[in-house]
Amino acid sequence: MSNTTKQALSAALKRMLLKKPLDKITIRDIAEDCGISRMAFYYHFKDIYDLVEWSCVEDAARALQGKKTYDTWQEGLLQIFEAVLENKPFILNAYRCISRDQMEHFLFKLTYGLIRDVVEEQSQGVEISEADKAFIAEFYKYSFVGIMLDWIKQGMQGDYQTIVQKVSTTMHGNVSNSIHNFAVQP
Repeated sequence: MSNTTKQALSAALKRMLLKKPLDKITIRDIAEDCGISRMAFYYHFKDIYDLVEWSCVEDAARALQGKKTYDTWQEGLLQIFEAVLENKPFILNAYRCISRDQMEHFLFKLTYGLIRDVVEEQSQGVEISEADKAFIAEFYKYSFVGIMLDWIKQGMQGDYQTIVQKVSTTMHGNVSNSIHNFAVQP
């Protein structure tokens, strides 16, 4: 039931964002749209920005299901771009109304898991510290998020498939090389 309510609140927020900016939407508006009390909203989220973050993370998690391996990460990244584009009014409105730091935080959550799983897979059988694996994943996370934020800032006008292809070409073999460069030498 809890997840159903969260999804209903997310859907209500997305509908409202088609009509007005995020900073003009109240918790009361969202709660009334869902037929629940304001207190019920606070049972699930601390504020509207918490709902925005949850919505972004949920959409990306659905897009990434089963796409966190070396062979499928490119498809996973493509699906993140598609999920963002599908929710264009929501994302652009959120981008205009919240700080860049908050938007980065949302996107970092979306991409870190994808990259960390690829690093884990590629480091099988290689002696490398957890801290070094985390550093590699963080490094690529910042690259992905920077590229995606630029694309969002430009109104999502560029062809995201071309962007993903360029990221893939740039990264080809680099995660594995990074792991081996950090590997503990016997």
